[in-house]
Amino acid sequence: MDFGESLKMAAKTLTANKLRSSLTMLGMIIGNASVIAMIGIGQGAQRLASEQFESLGPNVLFVSPGGNQARQRTNNIPRTLVWDDAKAISEQVPSAAGVSAQKNASFPVVYGSRNSTSLIVGATPEFLTVRSFDVEKGRFISEIDLKRNQRVVTLGADLANRFFGDKNPIGEEIRIRNVSFKIVGVLQAKGSFLGSNQDDAAYIPLTTMSSTLTGRSPYGLDLSFISISAKDEASIPAAEFQITNLLRRRHKIVTDDDFTVQTQKDILQIVGTITSGLTAMLAAIAAVSLLVGGIGIMNIMLVSVTERTSEIGLRKAIGASGNDILMQFMIEAVILSAAGGLIGTIVGVGGVVLVAAFTPLEAIVAPAAIILAVGVSGSIGLGFGVIPARQAAKLDPIVALRSA
Repeated sequence: MDFGESLKMAAKTLTANKLRSSLTMLGMIIGNASVIAMIGIGQGAQRLASEQFESLGPNVLFVSPGGNQARQRTNNIPRTLVWDDAKAISEQVPSAAGVSAQKNASFPVVYGSRNSTSLIVGATPEFLTVRSFDVEKGRFISEIDLKRNQRVVTLGADLANRFFGDKNPIGEEIRIRNVSFKIVGVLQAKGSFLGSNQDDAAYIPLTTMSSTLTGRSPYGLDLSFISISAKDEASIPAAEFQITNLLRRRHKIVTDDDFTVQTQKDILQIVGTITSGLTAMLAAIAAVSLLVGGIGIMNIMLVSVTERTSEIGLRKAIGASGNDILMQFMIEAVILSAAGGLIGTIVGVGGVVLVAAFTPLEAIVAPAAIILAVGVSGSIGLGFGVIPARQAAKLDPIVALRSA
């Protein structure tokens, strides 16, 4: 019997038992859909993280208080990074094009009967250029505001919209931690960064933040971090080296650093490693359903061999060889697994598209993931189909006919 005849018979047998065939394919459908969806969502998360880091500003480095070992040992980050460090970097690091000092805290913000607990950022004028923010209305923090400890505030787009809607907020006053601040500007929408909404924030002069809301550390006006924009991408390694040496001299460090210097690439690499690991783990968990689907195919094929004993005996009696019977059942197993794989692929791609439609994630369907999932499902069907196929091929025709 040629391959075409075996294929026709296999298709006819499977279509004669539509419900059984559909239920058998269900494991493969779920497995393929899960694997493709998990890989697509993971790659979308990596792409989103990359875009968000690029939105922080071009060629940006971040200096934060506390060395890596100190951060691992305790949650109490030392307050040793101060505004004087930022000034020194601006003056003494030739690779730095701009330096922005920043102190973050979360405080209640009140306007009339409306209130919100939002991020309060003590900033300097350089924040706009270093972090690539733009002003939509009014202005940002100025040098005069810093020198005079002015109680002025520039609102993020979402915070301004929540309090004022379509009304122009310039000149209005809000209360931050029960202290009045005059609104002088509104920033353009920037979007979220790793789950934190950058537009739900209020920006006040760094000096006002320290003197009015948070106080100082024993070392001076302490910072949450310093953002530095390098002159160009090629200058980033030099800037990182120069900043590290400068701060080690200023802090009189002879052992472990009490600060951490990271580039966008460093942080993105860490995030990429985490998301890649999570994607691989989720895909591996989803792939278990492929194994379950393969076991289901084997079980159904074994039942099919038992039910079709008389058919096998009759075909052998009229001249079908063991290889013909083997091919018949192998083709049926492969059709079940391949059909389940194709349907699962369609479902998985549809799932990725739906996730992209309702979340910030981009729809990414990797051809390699589709090929891998369909190939694995076909291989699993072939592998698990061997046992029942060989069992059918080994049946003695006389015994098979007698047992019918």
